[in-house]
Amino acid sequence: MSATSETNENEADKLDFIRDIVASDIEANTHDGRVQTRFPPEPNGYLHIGHAKSICLNFGIAQEFGGKCNLRFDDTNPTKEDTEYVESIQNDVRWLGFEWDELLYTSDYFEQLYDWACVLIKKGLAYVDSQPFEDIRAQRGTATEPGTDSPHRNRTPEENLDLFARMRAGEFQDGEHVLRAKIDMASTHLILRDPLMYRIRHVEHHRTGNRWCIYPMYDYAHGQSDAFEEITHSICTLEFDTHRPLYDWFIEKLEIFPSKQYEFARLNLTHTVMSKRKLLELVEAGFVTGWDDPRMPTISGLRRRGYTPEAIRNFCTEIGVTRYNGLTDIVVLENALRADLNKRAERRMAVLDPIKVVITNYPEGQVEELDAVNNPEDDSAGNRKVPFGRELYIERDDFMEDPPKKFFRLGPGREVRLRWAYFLKCEDFVTDESGKVIQLNCTYDPATKGGNSPDGRKVKGTIHWVHAGSAIDAEVRILDHLLKIGNPAEIPEGTDWKEALNEDSLKVLTGCKLEPSLAEADSSLPVQFERKGYFIPDAKDSQPDALVFNQTVSLRDSWLKKKKK
Repeated sequence: MSATSETNENEADKLDFIRDIVASDIEANTHDGRVQTRFPPEPNGYLHIGHAKSICLNFGIAQEFGGKCNLRFDDTNPTKEDTEYVESIQNDVRWLGFEWDELLYTSDYFEQLYDWACVLIKKGLAYVDSQPFEDIRAQRGTATEPGTDSPHRNRTPEENLDLFARMRAGEFQDGEHVLRAKIDMASTHLILRDPLMYRIRHVEHHRTGNRWCIYPMYDYAHGQSDAFEEITHSICTLEFDTHRPLYDWFIEKLEIFPSKQYEFARLNLTHTVMSKRKLLELVEAGFVTGWDDPRMPTISGLRRRGYTPEAIRNFCTEIGVTRYNGLTDIVVLENALRADLNKRAERRMAVLDPIKVVITNYPEGQVEELDAVNNPEDDSAGNRKVPFGRELYIERDDFMEDPPKKFFRLGPGREVRLRWAYFLKCEDFVTDESGKVIQLNCTYDPATKGGNSPDGRKVKGTIHWVHAGSAIDAEVRILDHLLKIGNPAEIPEGTDWKEALNEDSLKVLTGCKLEPSLAEADSSLPVQFERKGYFIPDAKDSQPDALVFNQTVSLRDSWLKKKKK
């Protein structure tokens, strides 16, 4: 596996409770001091930012402690899984900066899992139940009442082996039989009340085709797959805490490698949907354009939006690993991105709501090239040339007809500094029939080239601009949170969660004017539109003759003002 050395140092400096356990196991020479982890996603959708936390944890621990980490696909439910998801998950893991030691699938173990199920049957620890699933569920009991034994619980091992073999041979229909572990219907752990191990599914599998028509349940396959790979630290999210007794029971009864499960709190973000099922709803309902829609919290969506793997890894390090189910403000993620992009993104000028400026005392037909710094945070980024001439575009909200005293931008008789250029003074303006301002007539001071005045006069306002004759047109998409509600858990029960969707999560701006160097921008790293935020060409929709830019993140938290109101 691999990631940047900077990330290694950051993560190594911040030990969490799981890393403490790993360090203690190494010191005690548990498993001969060996560390083997795995990241085991189900290929039934695209990975999201919550999975990134698990990826960074599993691969990071293996890397920091000199161990290994496998990528294993938990492909035991063929009704929902697809090779499209397998490929996307591999791409996401690699994009985040990691490489697996072995690429594995639970389906690799189907034969051994079947054999081990037969071992449990022979030991009298598993049986075939022929009841409808609804009856099985009704007999489970409650937290205060024991469950009820199945009428098929005392079938002989020979009868169970015969039925199980016939299930595998395809003699029965879906739901006609299941295989259950025989544990304790009165257990205080509901998970131990004869849980399902196998069900019948006459569905083609994305890898094994139609060779199997019975598929193991997650709780049966998971621990045994860990044992096959001799996983020393099986790291899961906290909702699997109640599953651990069953995980341990299977390992104990089968007398196999003693993998051990550890749980940590999953990531919950404000204003964000963190459920693959709900994300799929958005895709299928057309609220978003696909799994990689830049508003989506999927890793592919974040990548298309302009997030960097470094920012995501730094975010995962900052929030840490605990057993406390909390809610992380999405601003923490956005600030991690801002910190990364501020150091690396080059600056450019773009006018998103243009109004024309005519500099009446600038020579007609003359165009000069001015020096502009690419990144004030990185001297090695160098400078670029930006064209300047008689006609420019500025932002409409950088002008007011009757500005208040503390409005330090343009107004009649007011002067501003043009970024990298000259002082500019508004003399008058032109309106259309409706009264809308369509042009500013201004003068410039030739002595102020570079933005400084030789006579020492001060100008408080600095605005960006684009030369009209060289500007390129573009569509710019302003992106916002998917949910207008901060805490998704506060959505009232019984209501459609989609009512909390933010109808303003996408705003499309057309007719934007960009400096000509942005025609060469690519989708590998965002640029900063000065005074506006970070933006990146859309990897799918942007074309050389029809540029489309997505907003990656604003320069500051745009929701802060809303929270204070």
